[in-house]
Amino acid sequence: MKKLLLFVFFLSVVAVTGKTVHHNDTIPEFMKGKFKDDYGIKYEISDTLWTQLPRSKYRIVKWNLQEQYLVARNNDGNPGEGGLYTRIDFMEFKNMSPWKWGYCLTAYDAKTDVIAESMAKADRKHPKTGCNGFPFSRMKENY
Repeated sequence: MKKLLLFVFFLSVVAVTGKTVHHNDTIPEFMKGKFKDDYGIKYEISDTLWTQLPRSKYRIVKWNLQEQYLVARNNDGNPGEGGLYTRIDFMEFKNMSPWKWGYCLTAYDAKTDVIAESMAKADRKHPKTGCNGFPFSRMKENY
């Protein structure tokens, strides 16, 4: 009976909002904290906020760990694309010390979260060119 009630609740949420509920998807541990990329840009990343210092903030609205991306709303005060939506694809690196992981801005100026999420995913098999012809930005811990 409990399973049936939970299933009915899930269906009603999808019917009302048009969105699925992802209770378990949250920031992977390797992405939490302070980082610097291979261009010298500094970041602070939590489960709800991606900050590219000094002034760009992205409020995370969805994590999809299975497909390795997140969707975020650009802060209204960002230097560019304020109020729009971004999709960030990411991947963990193995044996690339000090680089722990990398990311790709698959979309940064989508009008809605649904449009950002529907953008073609990055090519993780080719991280040197898999970000729309460019390399993934590589991230190392603690700046």
